[in-house]
Amino acid sequence: MQSKPEHAATAGIVCVGLGPGDPDLMSVKADRLVRQARHVAFFRKKGRPGKARQAVQGMLAEGAAEYAMEYPVTTELPVESEAYVELLSRFYDDWCLRLAELARHEQVIVLCEGDPFLYGSFMHLYTRLRERGDVRLEVVPGIPGMVGCWHATGLPITWGDDVLSVMTGTLPEDELVRRMQAAEALVVMKVGRNLPRIRRALQRCGRADAAWLVQNGTTAAQQVARLSEVGDEVCPYFAIVLVHGQGRRPEAAW
Repeated sequence: MQSKPEHAATAGIVCVGLGPGDPDLMSVKADRLVRQARHVAFFRKKGRPGKARQAVQGMLAEGAAEYAMEYPVTTELPVESEAYVELLSRFYDDWCLRLAELARHEQVIVLCEGDPFLYGSFMHLYTRLRERGDVRLEVVPGIPGMVGCWHATGLPITWGDDVLSVMTGTLPEDELVRRMQAAEALVVMKVGRNLPRIRRALQRCGRADAAWLVQNGTTAAQQVARLSEVGDEVCPYFAIVLVHGQGRRPEAAW
């Protein structure tokens, strides 16, 4: 019996964290897996190419099979509504079954922006697949999008004993205020249409003037500005609001 070559892929599902957007910030392992992939799955909104798929443009091998996992709903319904929860649950259940069947005999690479375990959609598949226990699962870490965004401002996000709090803009305004008051450095993800509420919360905390808005961080479409200089009219979902910590640090002697 002939043994498999060392480079042969092992059947199973591998979720690859692609990092913050710039392909040069992808890990060596992620780059290798993407380029060797025969089966590639990725999430996207219906009618859109998908951020993860865009990040690997030109990297996929010729003939690689692609599986676009299109969300049945995104912002059309409130996230806390029963209809939203039911639609998303069925969506993840369905793709769990489809990918598990394929992964019995093939290696399937699932693309994920940033890091898969930080607000990544793959987590919903991961928990279902792990519970089934019938396919090999692997997750490749990636640089989180927020890291790329605070580097884009050119300023350290924390100093000394600063506490960093990461929250989502989908939280109620009062909850945002409570959490913003409890930390020195702030990261607010999932901005988009939530920007007006995030701005109001920052104003109530007296921190709006120190806030930055980074849109499409590390990509060719990156925009970095003080929040006070930006309106609420247009803001992508993949935007992050930052407030840098100002904690303890040794001052320069000169």
